[in-house]
Amino acid sequence: MTEPSRPSLPTTLISVARAARDAAHAHRHGLATGLAVVMTGFAVTAFGIAPLAPDAAELPRRQIVEAIEPQGLASQIEALAEQGLQLRRSENTRASDTADTLLHRLGVIDAEAAQFLRTDRNGQRVLSGRPGKMVSAELDDEGRLQSLVARYPADDDGAASNLPSRFTRLTISRSAHGGFTTTLETAPLEASARLAGGTIRSSLFAATDEAGIPDAIAVQMAEIFSADIDFHRELRKGDGFSIVYEALTADGEPITWSQGSGRVLAAEFVNDGRTYQAVWFGGQGGKGGYYDFKGESKRRAFLASPMEFSRVTSGFSMRFHPILQTWRAHLGTDYGAPTGTPVRAVGDGVVEFAGWQNGYGNVVQIQHAGGRSTLYGHLSRINVNRGQRVEQGQNVGAVGSTGWATGPHLHFEFKVNGQHQDPLKIAKAAETVVLDAAQRPRFAQVAAALKTQLLAADELQGVAGRAE
Repeated sequence: MTEPSRPSLPTTLISVARAARDAAHAHRHGLATGLAVVMTGFAVTAFGIAPLAPDAAELPRRQIVEAIEPQGLASQIEALAEQGLQLRRSENTRASDTADTLLHRLGVIDAEAAQFLRTDRNGQRVLSGRPGKMVSAELDDEGRLQSLVARYPADDDGAASNLPSRFTRLTISRSAHGGFTTTLETAPLEASARLAGGTIRSSLFAATDEAGIPDAIAVQMAEIFSADIDFHRELRKGDGFSIVYEALTADGEPITWSQGSGRVLAAEFVNDGRTYQAVWFGGQGGKGGYYDFKGESKRRAFLASPMEFSRVTSGFSMRFHPILQTWRAHLGTDYGAPTGTPVRAVGDGVVEFAGWQNGYGNVVQIQHAGGRSTLYGHLSRINVNRGQRVEQGQNVGAVGSTGWATGPHLHFEFKVNGQHQDPLKIAKAAETVVLDAAQRPRFAQVAAALKTQLLAADELQGVAGRAE
């Protein structure tokens, strides 16, 4: 039998294979070798269909050349010059501001705008009232005012939690027909959670400043843990904290006025090796409070201090009396503060005395349950009457220097059955407010989420000394 003859490779495929072989010999680099392999594989695969395709060498070729002329530099500069510039700057109003000084800080050179702020009823709102309004201005390249927006607390903001929920937006715009128009409206503040933490090196405020935490948040944190830690006497170098808090914004800008940071949502403080934790939990009717992660309330029947976080000029100890010039037991605590600083009741009770009393000057005495009483002396004014029932935290007067006082301060005493006691020890030992058992499942969910955020804040800020 004769072996059947094999069909010969078409001329085109043979040419391709030879071209691939020659390319492999001519170029020693990997890229050329890879090309040869690919082309050889194409030759084998296309065995059956190559005869149907036209020879690439026979396809028509066409070259297109197009000249590109770049635009001249002079014309580009001229086009930019024709575009008007819009500059934006922001400032906070000051107590000493006038229309001219505010506009000067904003970079505005516009006598008409200054006159409008002085004479227009709505324009005057920018500088009237309390300082600290957030003002942003947009001006043209000649310094003329195009628009000005002032943001500040809403006058009728009735937030039940004493935290702002809305702001006023005053917009002043230059009219196309000359002059200015104004728009006055109220808008809701927006809240977002922020994580932070720090380490105590010298003081609480130095640590929070370093961490970029607002003073209002530092004060809240001190209040939350006031029954656990005496922030005046018990802070230690190396103590650490992590915190989750609300940042309130107006049109996306963090607000700068009082309590602009919202509330603390969760916090952890490590003091002298002991860890204290707190989480905010909102109850029914919009009310809420702080609890540890076991659900035990951080609120005590008595506050540790009759004033918000303030320096203590003398503690519960022996002292040299500045007027009687003798060493004697100082059966109370003196809080140095400017005249007019609010004084609050440390617990629920009934006003037993409100008036003038010898060396105490203007004084308020409050009777509490369980044979306990408190005294607030040297007040500049009294805001309660005898027989009146007061609640914890209620304003009862203001710091002064009446009676035997060498300067403005509050003299505070705490008695149990007529015997003087250290108010801080009483606050730490006071009974707590119990969380409703029906709310515990929801509390557990909230606490778990905030605990995760606290851990994240700890990792981000590198808080030292966390207890395991």
